[in-house]
Amino acid sequence: MNKILKKMLLTIFTILISLTVIVYLFLQQPKFGKLPSGARLERIKNSPNFRDGKFQNSSFTPDLTEGASFYSVLKEFLFKENTRVKPVDSIPSKKTDLRSLSKEEDAFVWFGHSSYFIQTDGIKILVDPVFSGAASPVRLTTKSYPGSDIYTVNDLPEIDYLFISHDHWDHLDYETIKALKPKVKTVICGLGVGEHFEYWGYDTQHIIEKDWHETIELPDGITVHTTPARHFSGRGLTRNQSLWLSFVLQTPTKKIFLGGDGGYDTHFKKIGEQFGPFDLAIIECGQYDKNWKYIHLMPEEVLQVARDLRTSRLLPVHWSKFSLANHNWDEPITMLRTLNHNENIRLCTPMIGEKMDLNAEKTFTEWWKNIN
Repeated sequence: MNKILKKMLLTIFTILISLTVIVYLFLQQPKFGKLPSGARLERIKNSPNFRDGKFQNSSFTPDLTEGASFYSVLKEFLFKENTRVKPVDSIPSKKTDLRSLSKEEDAFVWFGHSSYFIQTDGIKILVDPVFSGAASPVRLTTKSYPGSDIYTVNDLPEIDYLFISHDHWDHLDYETIKALKPKVKTVICGLGVGEHFEYWGYDTQHIIEKDWHETIELPDGITVHTTPARHFSGRGLTRNQSLWLSFVLQTPTKKIFLGGDGGYDTHFKKIGEQFGPFDLAIIECGQYDKNWKYIHLMPEEVLQVARDLRTSRLLPVHWSKFSLANHNWDEPITMLRTLNHNENIRLCTPMIGEKMDLNAEKTFTEWWKNIN
């Protein structure tokens, strides 16, 4: 072997080792959280939904649709980067003073994507908050749209219950969760997700981790049922070591479905039969693609979910803040409006920050129109 070839091989080897070290060190940052261990891991292993070393969906759920490959999906995503329409103008929004809400008010406030605040029957709930301006560990890749980040943790009141549907970056945001710590009384999440919270300084006595099909009885007549979703989890290179959930929230006056993320399956109909009808269902409607149709809802499936759940009102989320798929930013809501010919399902489409009265019927403006 001549000296030039030896030098080339040494250079390549050095580059590979350097990249490996860089990736390893990058993954050691606290924001990646921790994989379950100890007693928490032993509990996970006893779950009927944990098989072959990872959590499983009820139905066979490939990451990609038949015929798609990681290479083809990456190529399409990169190729369409310059053709996907993103809002250039600022997303319109309203700033509600959440800290001054009357305790008697039953209100909902959306923060964009899947983050929202609910106050009802005297309790304050926060779901999947992301206020850092990004939805991945590399901030430049998934920045929030202009105008969609008008709220910070400082704008929030004390939170009785923080719900986390799963540990993906666009639902579990390290910076937000760390800042929220003094304000959160109780965390409710899926098995394994509590490991992140414990690592980030939360008291385990205030973390409720549940499997699917469990019930949490809370004070003041509040009940939470943990229900399935068809999705996956993971913040680093290892997937499905924590569980993804949806929730049924029952209060003395309300029954609300908190959908989280996930593709269509028979579990929606079962939830509707067991717990419906619902006063409000909060369901994802964006970040879909034909290449991963099993793990996110396609547009025509969103209304079917609403019918399955037997809800009188549908509030679509998982859009209007990040570009995580190949569709235009406003396509999810535009298609849902077009497809909704069922007058028995009322679409609730408040703009970011707008206070929605949970007890009132309201006609919402199509605020997403005419945004360049």
